[in-house]
Amino acid sequence: AARVVLLVLDGLGWTALADRRHALPELGALQGGAITAAAPTTTAAGLTSIATGFVPAEHGVVGYRMRVAGQVLNVLRWQVPKGGGKPPDPARVQPVPPFLGKSVPVVTRAEFRDTGFTTAHLRDSRFVGWQTTSSLVEHVRRLVVAGGRFVYAYYDGLDKVAHAYGLASGFFDAELAEVDRMIGLLLDRLPEDCALVVTADHGQVDVGPERMLSLAELAPLVQAYSGESRFRSLHARPGAADDLLDVARACFGELAWLFSRDELFDDGWLGEGGSTEVRHRVGDVVLAAHAPVGFADPDQPKESELVSQHGSLTPDEVFVPLLAAHGRGSARR
Repeated sequence: AARVVLLVLDGLGWTALADRRHALPELGALQGGAITAAAPTTTAAGLTSIATGFVPAEHGVVGYRMRVAGQVLNVLRWQVPKGGGKPPDPARVQPVPPFLGKSVPVVTRAEFRDTGFTTAHLRDSRFVGWQTTSSLVEHVRRLVVAGGRFVYAYYDGLDKVAHAYGLASGFFDAELAEVDRMIGLLLDRLPEDCALVVTADHGQVDVGPERMLSLAELAPLVQAYSGESRFRSLHARPGAADDLLDVARACFGELAWLFSRDELFDDGWLGEGGSTEVRHRVGDVVLAAHAPVGFADPDQPKESELVSQHGSLTPDEVFVPLLAAHGRGSARR
């Protein structure tokens, strides 16, 4: 193809799609299969890996919430706790230039303009904000027919609906049907020499508030919590790291994979590499759930309200689609 549009659908796991492809005429007709998402399977890490081509151990965005300079940074909001001062410089936290340093047109939600996370993973791009799915389609069309050889587009509706209602609800199926319609509109408006490539940053697992587990038994050994519910990062009190790993394994070893920080990086779960600074953005102990549960952060009560969650290493979370088709339209302006 002479031109490529990369459409990233936040939260669309391969399993969830494969189970529904028969009812999706556009997504069902695309060619391709499953690939492996970056770990942890969370938007912050996944989108940064897609934009940079680097694994989390290299680009340094190792979770939705991670410890930077002694404070827990909420990456998507680019906020530190109240009283924590100014958030860190996004380019210092994530130094890898996106898109090989090229100024690529990026079509994403208008409200993401100038946020810290946008600066961290999409800086120096040509920001084009959309308000509705129809404007996403039209922005992409205009950029392509104006001569753009590569356009990056991002849509987060599926992830929002899954968090609010879960995968088993009719709401997720309804949203996926709307995404299917949007893809059909894109294909009808893109010229035949343009390829539409569809992928995602992670999949999902239904958890719900009733399966959010308390970490109260570990609290005396924990100084801070970061990560996300299904990839919970525990920062130990001084001298307590070994005890914390032992107690966490005794309490939750049947529900989660337990890693020390060194095991997580040395065994390559976040990709090869990892400077000392990046490694310490992760806790001394990580609980990666393999059962359909989450591990509650006592300082983040709203997180427990999410129905569908992600972050861990299960097939439902790790495998995402990589699908493609040529446009069906003309090159008219």
